[in-house]
Amino acid sequence: MPSAKILSEKQAYVAELKEKLAASVAGVIVDYKGINVADDTKMRKELREAGVEYAVVKNTMLRLALAGTELENMSSVLEGTTAIAISKEDRIAPARILCKYADAGKDKFNVKIGYIDGQVMDKAEVEAIAKLPGLEGMLSMFAGALTSTLSGLAVAMQAYVDKSSEEPAA
Repeated sequence: MPSAKILSEKQAYVAELKEKLAASVAGVIVDYKGINVADDTKMRKELREAGVEYAVVKNTMLRLALAGTELENMSSVLEGTTAIAISKEDRIAPARILCKYADAGKDKFNVKIGYIDGQVMDKAEVEAIAKLPGLEGMLSMFAGALTSTLSGLAVAMQAYVDKSSEEPAA
């Protein structure tokens, strides 16, 4: 049986992990075995730059942190090696970055499960979310759509003006 000090440290760790999960907008759980040190270092740097917190966690600790939350059914995948990436702001960054390395890992580094805004997503859904552009990409697509619509309207209005000025007055 663990000493009181160790037990209190573990309880504090679980409470901290539970707080991080509650404060996050998105997260992805991965099986990290098989990733080499160079790729792991690059991946962690990319995650940090995107504002995503990444940590290797013990399955038992994560299971305890998930207990009683809306993410509790994520516990079903907690086997083997486990790491979690948590984002407080960007909903797509954890999935996009981790799926990029999972694709390169060839069945060694795998996405297990994820969530966005409290909604649990299976591996296929996480991979689909990863293919979406980031917020800046979506905003630029929206701006492009608006610009093309407005320029089409301007062309149509100019054509109307040109046509009405060509007609003789009666």
